[in-house]
Amino acid sequence: MISRIDLRGSLDDPRSVLPRADFDVEAALERVRPICEDVHHRGVEALVELTERFDGVRLADIRVPAQALQDALRNLDRGVREALEESIRRARLVHRDQRRTDTTTRVVPGGTVTERWVPVDRVGLYVPGGRAVYPSSVVMNVVPAQEAGVPSLAVSSPAQKEFGGLPHPTILAACALLGVDEVYAVGGAQAVAMFAYGAGPCRPVTMVTGPGNIYVAAAKRLLKGRIGIDSEAGPTEIAVLADDSADPVHVAADLISQAEHDPLAAAVLVTDSVALADAVEAELGPQVAATKHRERITEALTSRQSGIVLVDDLDRGLEVVNAYGAEHLEIQTRDAAAVAARVRNAGAIFVGPHAPVSLGDYAAGSNHVLPTGGCACHSSGLSVQTFLRGIHVVEYDERALAEVAGHVVTLAEAEDLPAHGAAVKARFNWATPAPASQPEGER
Repeated sequence: MISRIDLRGSLDDPRSVLPRADFDVEAALERVRPICEDVHHRGVEALVELTERFDGVRLADIRVPAQALQDALRNLDRGVREALEESIRRARLVHRDQRRTDTTTRVVPGGTVTERWVPVDRVGLYVPGGRAVYPSSVVMNVVPAQEAGVPSLAVSSPAQKEFGGLPHPTILAACALLGVDEVYAVGGAQAVAMFAYGAGPCRPVTMVTGPGNIYVAAAKRLLKGRIGIDSEAGPTEIAVLADDSADPVHVAADLISQAEHDPLAAAVLVTDSVALADAVEAELGPQVAATKHRERITEALTSRQSGIVLVDDLDRGLEVVNAYGAEHLEIQTRDAAAVAARVRNAGAIFVGPHAPVSLGDYAAGSNHVLPTGGCACHSSGLSVQTFLRGIHVVEYDERALAEVAGHVVTLAEAEDLPAHGAAVKARFNWATPAPASQPEGER
């Protein structure tokens, strides 16, 4: 059911052989460009037509009525409501502690630099629809933005034919629980364009965050610069680094859990134990057969992006997982905490047998919007910091400026930018030499 890659005895760079899904955002750009341009030029009219084309729904209004949000919350299953409330509570605990405080450094007497942390003005939060319902993504997007102090939030999620053209009611209920009342029934690349350019009741935003399909990722790439983005999220990934102490039942279940998302989802086991590899492979068959979404899971596990990677030892295993840079990385080894401390590249690390990725998806308190496709080697997951900007505030009095003025002038002249130096000299009536005259023929 799942392929094997044998790296035992190999010293080659594992990046060239590790499995990855085909996710060509560049190729999707030309598909989304006309969609985004259409929304730019025709606004709501384009959104209505695009929603009818892609989702089979003719919208009367792109904005979800406030009453629909309250109705969704009132009709929400009690158990689901309690679970969402606990997820929100835990996420707030973690994200509130991430909030940075302003720092003032006294460089010299009379001269200070303060770093102020200021939230972005307005954020568009995208919540995908499609194969699954993701109220958890509402929590993961909204909570850090609120804890950062973003003053204006809007959520968009695809219109659902079976719910009268509204997003899924559980998504609407999650928005209501979080106090978000600006919600749009728009999905895909057109939602990103709506946020970027504004359309009808939706004012343009400063930043767009949230996962989505390849067309959402492509629209983010196309419009980045006009808007800030969190990342170009690709298909979900799980990597498990395990030794012979790991329980194959747990490992197989965890690989399947992420394969459930999408046929392009990646599930990778890295181990130095052939016995564990055999046991996990033996477990996959019956566990997959017992799942609701067995066709989707089977496709994900048997495709090129998934596999079991055999290594000589855990040191080599760490090299492999650091090269892979998984969105989610589980450590199921002896002394798992010590092994996890040596990981440098991962979106999130789940330590030990009782911290499955599913916990992080819903109720660990961590954020599940994480870098994919190896981007964890240079990028972080969604957090309060995503929504904050550091602004340096410089305050110098006359004496403090005078003390360093000579250095400023010297460096300005070294860079052949004499007007920079002149701006300092003007404050102290320093003489500024006139530019040398040029011969007539060189003017």
